[in-house]
Amino acid sequence: MRHRVTRARSPNRFQRLVIITGILAAVVLLGVLVAVPPIIMKDMITGPIAYDRVYSPGEFGLTADTLTLQTSDGLRVAPYAVHAPQPQAVVIFVSGIHNPPVTAFYGHAKMLLDYGYSSVLVEMRAHGDSEGRLIALGYMEYRDILAAVDYIRGEPEYAGVPIVAYGLSMGGATAINAIGKTSQIDGLIALSAYSSWESNFRDNLTAMGAPRIYAALQQPFVRVYTTFRYGWSSFANRPIDNIAKLGDRPALLIHSTGDTQIPFANLERLAAKAPAHVETWVREGDLHLIVKEGGFLRPGEDEEYYKRIIGFLDRHFGPAPATIGAAGGAR
Repeated sequence: MRHRVTRARSPNRFQRLVIITGILAAVVLLGVLVAVPPIIMKDMITGPIAYDRVYSPGEFGLTADTLTLQTSDGLRVAPYAVHAPQPQAVVIFVSGIHNPPVTAFYGHAKMLLDYGYSSVLVEMRAHGDSEGRLIALGYMEYRDILAAVDYIRGEPEYAGVPIVAYGLSMGGATAINAIGKTSQIDGLIALSAYSSWESNFRDNLTAMGAPRIYAALQQPFVRVYTTFRYGWSSFANRPIDNIAKLGDRPALLIHSTGDTQIPFANLERLAAKAPAHVETWVREGDLHLIVKEGGFLRPGEDEEYYKRIIGFLDRHFGPAPATIGAAGGAR
């Protein structure tokens, strides 16, 4: 019996064209996904940042010691120390990715000094008078905070005094990373912090009108790029990872609902991962710097703000009852 042999029909020209077009489109999309993070982030992370305006302690009625500290990876950073007699705690301030300079926190240092708190204002690497040329988005700057912790722990006047990390924007993310790295920090205040750089990158792409599916596809490529740029240790060194390491230490996370730089969703993600006791405070509007009345340089003029901050510090580190009876803030 003879068997009929049939040959599989090869794809016609149109089918081949569709396959080739699909492959080319995938290659182009992959190229775009790989190229976008370094293109967008290049200027953002290139330092050093030289400020047009740097504030002096005298402008705020303060005196401050200018320090030079060395980080565990060999950079010299420039902190400024404001001393309170018999302090309730020492607050370490760090600022944002480009602005404001940490010396803009002298207004906060003055506000805290009036209630018995010392301050150490740390100009992070690649900013102002601190060494470094690479802004590391909080992946490495936690070492700058830890250098200040080592300084404080080595000062006899601060023996047994609690330490609080207090950061704004990228500084808020850095403060969260720092407290996750050491038990030597006793409390946390984070303003407008991102939960992770890649999720904030995705949020901002969406806010600028990029399709949600594209923004979601871009997120893992941002994480790959930051891991390549800052080393493998950065892969799991994100605020959303470190906020879960607080244990029972007090923390206050502050954000505004309409923040156009670090969208509010970042707070929601951090709060979801934080221990249940962590407090949150939400302000309405686009208030990346959080402070309203008086502006960031004069936080003591924003009654709601300073009561919230001093109330948190006093409840956990200061005299009891709280000196100014601030409202709570637990979620």
